[in-house]
Order: sequence, then structure tokens, then C-alpha cells
Amino acid sequence: MKYTISIFLETSKEDKLKFVALQDAYHRACNQIIPSVVEERCWNRVALHHLVYKEIRKNSPLGSQMVCNAIFSVCKAYKAKTIGRNEPVPVIQFRKNRSVHFDKRTYSIKGNILSLYTLEGRIRIPMRMGSFQEKYFSEGMPAEAELICRKGKWYFNLVLDLPDPPKTENTKMIGIDLGENVLAAVSTGKMYGGGKIRHERNQYLAKRQRLQSNGTQSSKQLLKKISGKEARRIKHINHQVSKEIVKEALEQEAGILILEDLTHIRTRIKAGKKIRSRLHRWAFRELQTMIHYKAESRGLQIIYVNPAYSSQECSHCGCLGVRERHHFKCLCGNQQHSDLNASRNLCRFAQSIDRATCDVNRM
Repeated sequence: MKYTISIFLETSKEDKLKFVALQDAYHRACNQIIPSVVEERCWNRVALHHLVYKEIRKNSPLGSQMVCNAIFSVCKAYKAKTIGRNEPVPVIQFRKNRSVHFDKRTYSIKGNILSLYTLEGRIRIPMRMGSFQEKYFSEGMPAEAELICRKGKWYFNLVLDLPDPPKTENTKMIGIDLGENVLAAVSTGKMYGGGKIRHERNQYLAKRQRLQSNGTQSSKQLLKKISGKEARRIKHINHQVSKEIVKEALEQEAGILILEDLTHIRTRIKAGKKIRSRLHRWAFRELQTMIHYKAESRGLQIIYVNPAYSSQECSHCGCLGVRERHHFKCLCGNQQHSDLNASRNLCRFAQSIDRATCDVNRM
């Protein structure tokens, strides 16, 4: 399995200037590649390399391998987007504060010294790792990495290849339904409320709208500041909820977690503009990703299922029931919270994939 650690770099003023120069050249090269991607509809790394490498190499101060890394960064950015066959390819802008990708040809580590490529040749930078980073660094093999600047300080986000943890032999399932009012409902009966964070996000949205309509320089600066604050707040909450969900699975001796397949969810949402705007800002995928890697690190298995009709069908008999806001009822007598019913339906859907049993706390 892969795990990323963030390592603080003890840089001098000269080192910082070299990093800034490298960052600027790297992002200029990425931006020069974008028109070819848009025109040719190509974000395959090998095909794009043949299209743009010679031109970028000629016009950029970057070395040959860093040009390859720039091509990789562009392909990675486009693969993260969902682009339909008949949809125009969007233009991505690589801004100066984005990270610089390094592979094993452009960096090396000896002890606590990091050797990095720059436009002026390799430089050696002392690394400062805490006990958390040292633990994982001693267990894994270094792979690719990203050089990033945060508030004037430079960090090396290093990906480690760690040995896979032993898989649990438990075949019990628990389903996890994600939502807005209830961040996550687990089929065991646990629910993690999202009312407070929803209220906070609505406040952020209202404040952003006021600042955007203002249009002054100070309002733009404040807009950038609160945007980062909101993202950090949501990420922190998602970390907390994902930890609790994995902990609940271990306490229940479950070996399989069932999640919703949210592919193309943004294009499937049928609602008014206000609701669409709110749901599109919700970090469903981020929470799923955190649950996924935390579960895998403890030897648990993840299964994704199509969530269609999970909110409408009865988790007891499989018939269509009636959902009124947060309450679900069926003619068979089943009455429960609608999100709990949906999470238990995910387990029922997954049983066609795997014969494992699902742990549900019937209420």
C-alpha cells in the first residue's frame, strides 16, 4: 500500500530562491502543454510525450526528466477530471503555488539529507522528520514525491510503498451511507451528524457571495483566506469521521466496508440551483477516500456498489417504501431513519457480489 508523509525542509534563503525559480519554470512548462491536450484531446502520458516533449525541451530551462515530470503532472490533473466523449476539454491553469513533481531520478535521500534537482544543479537540503514520519519512513520504500510551499515554508511530500497489512478473515459487512444532514450513517446504527457543519458552510457561502459582489482588493484577499479556512475545517472533520467509522468496524469485528459508487454523481443530481450548489461543494469523495485508505491500513476490504434506489427500497423486504424527510416506512412494518435504511440496503446490494453477511442493528 502507498502512504504519504510530509517532511519539513530546512532551507536557506538561497535554497528558497532556487525552489521558486524551479517552481516557476515547472508551471510554465505545464501551462505550455495544456493547449496540446485541449486541441488533441490527449492526456495519455506516452502519447502526450511524443506530442510535446521536443517543443517543451527546446523552450524550457528544465532538464529532460523534469519535462517528463511536467507531462506527468498535466496528465494526472486531467485524469482526475470526468470529461465526456462529446464534452469540450477544459483548460487547466497551473498556478505558481502548485507543487512540483519529483520521481526517483530527480531526488535521492541519504540519511537525513535530501538531494534535489534545481535549475542550477542539485542541492542538498537537511530534512526534519518527527517520530510519526520516521516510523513510516523506516518501514517503507520511497517512491515519487511533491515539493510544495506552504506559508513560506517548504515541504517534501514523499510517497512510500509500505508492505500490505495482513487481511482480516472476518466476512461481516457494514454499509456506510454518506449524506448532507447526516455525514455518514453506518448500518450498525451509528450516525455522524452534519447539521452543524452544513450551517457553517452556508455561512461561508453567504460571506463569499458578499465579498465577490464587493470586488475590492481587500475583499479578494479575505475571500482567499476564508476559502482555505473552510477547506481545512472540512478536511479535519472528514478525518475525524473516517477514523470513527474504521474504529466502529473493528469493534464490530467487520472485515468488509460497503461504500457508494459516486462516479458521475455531480451530473446525476437533479435539484434546484441552490441545492446543487450546496451538494457540489460537499466533500463526499474526500471522506470516501479517507475511509478507504484508513480501512485498508487495518486490513479491511472495501467494496463499492451502485446506490440506486438505496433510499427508496426497504432494507427488510426489498419493496419500495415511503420516505418522508429523515423517516422511512414500509408496508412490511419496517420504520427507521432513512439514512440507516439506505446504509443497510448497501449491504443487501453487496450480498450479490459477496456471500458475506451484513451486520445490521435492526431498530
